[in-house]
Amino acid sequence: MQQGHTIILVECDFRRRAAISHDLAGTGIHVEPFESVTEMTQRWPRGSVVLVADEGEEVHDLIGAMTDSGNWIPLVAYAENPSIPRVVRAVLAGALDYIDWPVGEAQVRLAIAMAEQSGAASGNVRLREAMARSRIKRLTRREREVLEGVADGLSNRLIGERLDISPRTVEIHRANMLNKMGANHTSEAIRIAIEASLVG
Repeated sequence: MQQGHTIILVECDFRRRAAISHDLAGTGIHVEPFESVTEMTQRWPRGSVVLVADEGEEVHDLIGAMTDSGNWIPLVAYAENPSIPRVVRAVLAGALDYIDWPVGEAQVRLAIAMAEQSGAASGNVRLREAMARSRIKRLTRREREVLEGVADGLSNRLIGERLDISPRTVEIHRANMLNKMGANHTSEAIRIAIEASLVG
């Protein structure tokens, strides 16, 4: 990892904002702190990644502002002990990654590396969403229903009960679904579904 990276920090809590800035001082990562999305979007600073405290609507507001203005900066959300629905909601909105508070240097460096990889590989979240949707379009209606059941955390038996088909039939649809989506495993299929805004 090269030195001299800048991250943009959006954190309304003064103590946490100061703690993150202090923890990263002297590591070669410069922190540009902002108290709110509004304050940040008035200046549109440059940075490798924007780190946003997911306390309310900050993730959605910032993704919306970036989409409207065309100022795209890879976004990583964080919160203390976030629930799974909260993480899914942030990813659906366009967050590239989600990390737990407290945020340390290693997590920030990983987020920067992911942002750089994502930028090189797929441009931005909107492109990833379009790519994911094209993979979902390959599925039959029944395969999409099975994918939704998988994303809800249901077993083959429970998906079968939901769709009034046998667990063996669910297994066949599930295998076909993974094959058509080009997914190597179930968690990859769920990620694609989230990126395509199919589930949430």
